Amino acid sequence: MKFLIVEDDVETADYIKGGLGQLGHVVDHAGSGRDGLLMATGESYAAMVVDRMLPGIDGLSLVRAVRAAGVATPAIFLTTMSAIGDRVDGLEAGGDDYLVKPFAFQELLARLNALARRPPLAAVQTTLVAGEVEMDLVARRVLRRGRVVELQPKEFKLLEYLMRNCGRVATRTMLLEQVWDFHFDPRTNVVETHVSRLRSKLNRGFETDLIRTVRGSGYVLDPQAR
Repeated sequence: MKFLIVEDDVETADYIKGGLGQLGHVVDHAGSGRDGLLMATGESYAAMVVDRMLPGIDGLSLVRAVRAAGVATPAIFLTTMSAIGDRVDGLEAGGDDYLVKPFAFQELLARLNALARRPPLAAVQTTLVAGEVEMDLVARRVLRRGRVVELQPKEFKLLEYLMRNCGRVATRTMLLEQVWDFHFDPRTNVVETHVSRLRSKLNRGFETDLIRTVRGSGYVLDPQAR
Protein backbone atom coordinates (compact mmCIF):
# COMPACT_ATOMS: atom_id res chain seq x y z
CA MET A 1 0.00 0.00 0.00
CA LYS A 2 0.99 3.62 -0.45
CA PHE A 3 0.95 6.03 2.49
CA LEU A 4 1.60 9.74 2.93
CA ILE A 5 3.44 11.06 6.01
CA VAL A 6 3.12 14.81 6.65
CA GLU A 7 5.60 15.44 9.45
CA ASP A 8 8.19 18.18 9.92
CA ASP A 9 10.19 16.21 12.48
CA VAL A 10 12.68 14.29 10.34
CA GLU A 11 13.43 11.68 13.01
CA THR A 12 9.75 10.80 13.45
CA ALA A 13 9.17 10.72 9.70
CA ASP A 14 12.17 8.43 9.13
CA TYR A 15 10.99 6.15 11.94
CA ILE A 16 7.58 5.70 10.33
CA LYS A 17 8.97 5.45 6.79
CA GLY A 18 11.49 2.83 7.88
CA GLY A 19 8.89 0.67 9.61
CA LEU A 20 6.40 0.82 6.75
CA GLY A 21 9.13 0.36 4.15
CA GLN A 22 10.33 -2.85 5.80
CA LEU A 23 6.81 -4.21 5.42
CA GLY A 24 6.85 -3.51 1.70
CA HIS A 25 4.75 -0.35 1.71
CA VAL A 26 5.48 2.74 -0.38
CA VAL A 27 5.77 5.94 1.65
CA ASP A 28 5.81 9.54 0.50
CA HIS A 29 6.95 12.22 2.93
CA ALA A 30 6.09 15.90 3.09
CA GLY A 31 7.88 18.15 5.57
CA SER A 32 5.38 21.02 5.49
CA GLY A 33 1.64 21.46 5.42
CA ARG A 34 1.72 23.10 2.01
CA ASP A 35 3.69 20.24 0.44
CA GLY A 36 1.43 17.74 2.19
CA LEU A 37 -1.66 19.40 0.75
CA LEU A 38 -0.26 19.30 -2.78
CA MET A 39 0.65 15.63 -2.45
CA ALA A 40 -2.60 14.59 -0.75
CA THR A 41 -4.71 16.18 -3.49
CA GLY A 42 -2.46 15.09 -6.34
CA GLU A 43 -1.81 11.42 -5.53
CA SER A 44 -3.85 8.45 -4.35
CA TYR A 45 -2.99 7.03 -0.91
CA ALA A 46 -4.36 4.25 1.26
CA ALA A 47 -4.08 6.59 4.25
CA MET A 48 -2.11 9.59 5.49
CA VAL A 49 -0.47 10.42 8.81
CA VAL A 50 -0.60 14.14 9.61
CA ASP A 51 1.14 16.08 12.38
CA ARG A 52 -0.97 18.82 13.98
CA MET A 53 1.83 21.41 14.19
CA LEU A 54 3.28 21.96 10.72
CA PRO A 55 5.05 24.86 9.03
CA GLY A 56 3.10 26.70 6.35
CA ILE A 57 -0.31 25.09 6.89
CA ASP A 58 -1.19 23.41 10.17
CA GLY A 59 -2.52 19.87 10.20
CA LEU A 60 -6.15 20.81 10.87
CA SER A 61 -6.23 23.26 7.98
CA LEU A 62 -4.53 20.72 5.73
CA VAL A 63 -7.14 18.03 6.36
CA ARG A 64 -10.00 20.52 6.03
CA ALA A 65 -8.62 21.61 2.65
CA VAL A 66 -8.20 18.00 1.55
CA ARG A 67 -11.82 17.24 2.47
CA ALA A 68 -13.02 20.42 0.76
CA ALA A 69 -11.26 19.24 -2.39
CA GLY A 70 -13.32 16.06 -2.28
CA VAL A 71 -10.43 13.77 -1.27
CA ALA A 72 -11.59 11.01 1.09
CA THR A 73 -8.16 9.53 1.95
CA PRO A 74 -8.31 8.37 5.61
CA ALA A 75 -6.23 10.60 7.89
CA ILE A 76 -4.62 9.92 11.27
CA PHE A 77 -3.48 12.91 13.30
CA LEU A 78 -0.16 12.23 15.05
CA THR A 79 0.58 14.86 17.69
CA THR A 80 1.62 15.74 21.21
CA MET A 81 -1.68 17.61 21.70
CA SER A 82 -3.57 15.12 23.84
CA ALA A 83 -6.46 17.05 25.40
CA ILE A 84 -10.01 15.87 24.68
CA GLY A 85 -10.72 19.17 22.95
CA ASP A 86 -7.73 18.65 20.67
CA ARG A 87 -8.98 15.19 19.69
CA VAL A 88 -12.46 16.55 19.00
CA ASP A 89 -11.01 19.35 16.86
CA GLY A 90 -9.06 16.79 14.84
CA LEU A 91 -12.05 14.57 14.18
CA GLU A 92 -14.32 17.50 13.34
CA ALA A 93 -11.72 18.79 10.89
CA GLY A 94 -12.12 15.58 8.90
CA GLY A 95 -9.63 13.27 10.59
CA ASP A 96 -10.47 9.60 10.99
CA ASP A 97 -8.22 8.77 13.94
CA TYR A 98 -5.97 10.47 16.48
CA LEU A 99 -2.73 9.10 17.95
CA VAL A 100 -0.73 10.91 20.63
CA LYS A 101 3.08 11.08 20.69
CA PRO A 102 5.08 9.26 21.92
CA PHE A 103 3.56 6.28 20.16
CA ALA A 104 4.35 2.65 19.42
CA PHE A 105 4.87 1.83 15.76
CA GLN A 106 2.77 -1.34 16.07
CA GLU A 107 -0.21 0.71 17.23
CA LEU A 108 0.19 3.16 14.37
CA LEU A 109 0.44 0.23 11.95
CA ALA A 110 -2.70 -1.38 13.34
CA ARG A 111 -4.62 1.88 12.98
CA LEU A 112 -3.37 2.40 9.41
CA ASN A 113 -4.37 -1.14 8.46
CA ALA A 114 -7.82 -0.64 9.98
CA LEU A 115 -8.35 2.58 8.03
CA ALA A 116 -7.05 1.09 4.79
CA ARG A 117 -9.52 -1.81 5.11
CA ARG A 118 -12.46 0.50 5.73
CA PRO A 119 -14.76 0.68 2.69
CA PRO A 120 -15.11 4.18 1.29
CA LEU A 121 -18.13 6.12 2.42
CA ALA A 122 -20.86 6.60 -0.11
CA ALA A 123 -20.92 10.07 -1.57
CA VAL A 124 -23.13 12.35 0.49
CA GLN A 125 -26.10 13.56 -1.53
CA THR A 126 -26.24 17.36 -1.45
CA THR A 127 -28.67 18.01 -4.30
CA LEU A 128 -32.14 16.68 -5.04
CA VAL A 129 -33.71 17.01 -8.47
CA ALA A 130 -37.33 16.31 -9.40
CA GLY A 131 -38.21 17.41 -12.90
CA GLU A 132 -37.71 21.16 -13.11
CA VAL A 133 -37.21 21.56 -9.36
CA GLU A 134 -33.71 21.49 -7.87
CA MET A 135 -32.92 21.58 -4.13
CA ASP A 136 -29.48 22.38 -2.73
CA LEU A 137 -29.41 20.75 0.73
CA VAL A 138 -26.24 22.58 1.78
CA ALA A 139 -27.13 26.11 0.65
CA ARG A 140 -30.79 25.46 1.61
CA ARG A 141 -31.91 26.81 -1.74
CA VAL A 142 -34.69 25.74 -4.10
CA LEU A 143 -34.88 26.51 -7.80
CA ARG A 144 -37.64 25.90 -10.30
CA ARG A 145 -36.41 26.31 -13.86
CA GLY A 146 -33.54 28.33 -12.45
CA ARG A 147 -35.82 30.69 -10.52
CA VAL A 148 -35.27 30.91 -6.76
CA VAL A 149 -38.19 29.80 -4.58
CA GLU A 150 -38.01 31.34 -1.10
CA LEU A 151 -39.18 28.87 1.54
CA GLN A 152 -39.51 28.85 5.31
CA PRO A 153 -37.69 26.01 7.17
CA LYS A 154 -40.78 23.77 7.51
CA GLU A 155 -41.76 24.39 3.90
CA PHE A 156 -38.23 23.43 2.85
CA LYS A 157 -38.38 20.24 4.91
CA LEU A 158 -41.81 19.41 3.52
CA LEU A 159 -40.61 19.83 -0.06
CA GLU A 160 -37.49 17.80 0.71
CA TYR A 161 -39.62 14.89 1.90
CA LEU A 162 -41.86 15.11 -1.16
CA MET A 163 -38.82 15.23 -3.46
CA ARG A 164 -37.19 12.24 -1.78
CA ASN A 165 -40.47 10.39 -2.38
CA CYS A 166 -41.12 11.86 -5.79
CA GLY A 167 -44.01 10.14 -7.60
CA ARG A 168 -45.17 8.38 -4.43
CA VAL A 169 -48.08 9.42 -2.25
CA ALA A 170 -47.11 10.97 1.09
CA THR A 171 -49.95 10.54 3.55
CA ARG A 172 -50.86 13.07 6.21
CA THR A 173 -49.57 10.70 8.88
CA MET A 174 -46.24 10.27 7.08
CA LEU A 175 -45.82 14.04 6.78
CA LEU A 176 -46.67 14.61 10.44
CA GLU A 177 -44.05 12.05 11.48
CA GLN A 178 -41.27 12.97 9.04
CA VAL A 179 -41.64 16.76 8.84
CA TRP A 180 -43.04 17.69 12.24
CA ASP A 181 -41.88 14.65 14.25
CA PHE A 182 -45.44 14.17 15.50
CA HIS A 183 -46.29 10.57 16.28
CA PHE A 184 -49.88 11.49 17.02
CA ASP A 185 -52.55 13.49 15.23
CA PRO A 186 -52.56 17.05 16.63
CA ARG A 187 -56.06 17.55 15.23
CA THR A 188 -55.00 20.70 13.38
CA ASN A 189 -54.69 21.61 9.71
CA VAL A 190 -50.93 22.16 9.99
CA VAL A 191 -50.21 19.82 7.07
CA GLU A 192 -52.84 21.29 4.81
CA THR A 193 -51.76 24.85 5.63
CA HIS A 194 -48.09 24.20 4.88
CA VAL A 195 -48.85 22.27 1.70
CA SER A 196 -50.99 25.18 0.53
CA ARG A 197 -48.21 27.68 1.24
CA LEU A 198 -45.58 25.48 -0.40
CA ARG A 199 -47.78 24.94 -3.45
CA SER A 200 -48.36 28.69 -3.76
CA LYS A 201 -44.65 29.53 -3.61
CA LEU A 202 -43.49 26.64 -5.79
CA ASN A 203 -46.06 27.30 -8.53
CA ARG A 204 -46.00 31.09 -8.53
CA GLY A 205 -45.36 32.30 -12.07
CA PHE A 206 -45.69 28.80 -13.59
CA GLU A 207 -48.53 27.17 -15.46
CA THR A 208 -48.45 23.76 -13.80
CA ASP A 209 -49.08 22.66 -10.21
CA LEU A 210 -46.39 20.13 -9.28
CA ILE A 211 -48.06 19.04 -6.03
CA ARG A 212 -51.04 16.82 -6.65
CA THR A 213 -53.66 16.09 -3.99
CA VAL A 214 -54.75 12.47 -3.89
CA ARG A 215 -58.17 12.58 -2.25
CA GLY A 216 -58.40 10.42 0.82
CA SER A 217 -54.70 9.57 0.67
CA GLY A 218 -52.33 12.54 0.75
CA TYR A 219 -50.04 14.42 -1.60
CA VAL A 220 -47.59 13.54 -4.34
CA LEU A 221 -44.92 15.59 -6.06
CA ASP A 222 -45.50 14.95 -9.75
CA PRO A 223 -42.66 16.31 -11.92
CA GLN A 224 -44.59 15.21 -15.03
CA ALA A 225 -47.59 17.36 -14.17
CA ARG A 226 -49.12 19.14 -17.16
